[in-house]
Amino acid sequence: MDQTGRPCPLCGESMHRRHCKYVCPRHGVVYDCSDTFW
Repeated sequence: MDQTGRPCPLCGESMHRRHCKYVCPRHGVVYDCSDTFW
């Protein structure tokens, strides 16, 4: 199930977590699990 959580660093919109990615409704995939700072 998707979770809303972290704000998008580009626009502040709540992102959805899908599998190993954070998806912003405005910008699409912003981060995935290969980004070490998450």
